[in-house]
Amino acid sequence: MEVVAVRRGAVRSVVVAGLLVLGVSGVSGVSGEAGAAARSGPGSGPGSGPEADVAYHGRVSLSQGRLRVWVVPQNEGPAALPNATLRVRLSAELADRQELAQGCARAGLREVVCETGALPLHGRGRHIGLLLELKEPVSEVVVRIDTWWNGGASDRDLSNNQHAVLALDTGDSYAF
Repeated sequence: MEVVAVRRGAVRSVVVAGLLVLGVSGVSGVSGEAGAAARSGPGSGPGSGPEADVAYHGRVSLSQGRLRVWVVPQNEGPAALPNATLRVRLSAELADRQELAQGCARAGLREVVCETGALPLHGRGRHIGLLLELKEPVSEVVVRIDTWWNGGASDRDLSNNQHAVLALDTGDSYAF
């Protein structure tokens, strides 16, 4: 349990440090000059980073308290990205112990974040497979997948990188 607290604290520290560098205000008590930029999203201001259209495709499956998540990140351009981070949020709590794929870390009681690896122009990142144990068996779970960090790139089409999937405890796969 202590390892989870350390990771969660480390992730929060990195996020807060990044916000301080960017001068963002109004986010979890962090002060700075660019509060409006935080509300409109990273990379949305003039002169910001490159533009990229990140998309996630995959499937989820729930069976007896075990959730399988398979995601393929994709970039439709117009610029390549050296890396991005996707976030998987659940409506149910994760078990205390998790064996996560390389490049993934637990970010809370119900969250996991994973790096995508390089996203070339009109290409795919690394395939991400997660087998997540839930704290208690449930009849259904809502899985939300979105971009947690994209290197400061702007993305005008959020419809293909923000997904919510209801997975029933049937073992069936639900695609997104």
